[in-house]
Amino acid sequence: MLEGAYSDPSMAIIDAMGSVFDRFMPLHLWVLRDGTIRHAGPTLIKILGAPLDQEARFDLIFDLKRPPNIASFDDLEHSTTERMKLALKSVPDLSFKAVSVTLPNGAGVMFNLSPGSSLLNFLSRYELTLADFSPTDLTAEMLFLIEANATALGESRKLNARLEDAKQRAEAQALTDTLTGLQNRRALDRALESAVKNPKVGFGAMQIDLDYFKKVNDTLGHAGGDQVLLQVARVLKSETRKEDTVARVGGDEFLLLLEGCTDLKTLDKIAKRIIARLEDPILFDGKTCHISASIGTTVSEFYTALDVEQILSDADRATYASKKQGRGRHTIFQSIGS
Repeated sequence: MLEGAYSDPSMAIIDAMGSVFDRFMPLHLWVLRDGTIRHAGPTLIKILGAPLDQEARFDLIFDLKRPPNIASFDDLEHSTTERMKLALKSVPDLSFKAVSVTLPNGAGVMFNLSPGSSLLNFLSRYELTLADFSPTDLTAEMLFLIEANATALGESRKLNARLEDAKQRAEAQALTDTLTGLQNRRALDRALESAVKNPKVGFGAMQIDLDYFKKVNDTLGHAGGDQVLLQVARVLKSETRKEDTVARVGGDEFLLLLEGCTDLKTLDKIAKRIIARLEDPILFDGKTCHISASIGTTVSEFYTALDVEQILSDADRATYASKKQGRGRHTIFQSIGS
């Protein structure tokens, strides 16, 4: 509160009630008849950025935007218009709604300000909170609703994120072989359907059937078989690229979809590397397991019209040919209908 001596008792009373005004009208402004500001509420001082000195003048800080017929402070004091609009000269894009009351005995005018439609701009620029407004002010109610809405939206976003994460995990699980972590038959079907819809890219489809796997299960049990399958999965992942599809489609059957790879020499090298690595001994529970692989490959360039079932059938026929030739071999299917 600015210091000053007044002989009028009404001004002394208003002066003494400054703390009451601060609490219940934190955006109030008391302007004397000469245009100097006698008192400003704490929220208004927070917005102005510094306490007002004794020479602070209303017309140097505020622009009176409405009503338009007020040319001087005397006009304002004697105006019957109570509702008005004020803007800060320093921040003209921010405006207050205001209600004014002419004080008795020439004590000036008391304004009670409100951010009105500029509330969100005030909140973001000056970091105002509920504590900066009177509990009975409708602005406080609006701020409460804004904060409640923001909280609700925040919780809704978190919930949506959790649901989306759960959905993605469920979809990933639905497309994943639980033992090896490779993709499953459903994932392979999706990848093949996508590949045949984009024939310009081209692809190779390589089927891998394990040789002698039944013997592992018979001698070492399912635990030994699982250990072998995990090693097979590691080999297949290491011999392929991130963008390739590596799927377990049966107990000891796997299929590779190699996007953009149709060169037969390259595919033959990949298959032979896989066979060589799978023939390395695998240790389990102090015992040695021996397997191999029969592999059959077909490529998209072999077909005038791509058909998923035909591609899988031809890869399977090429794999069977590898088994007939003595296993541990790679065969490329090159002629339709052979």
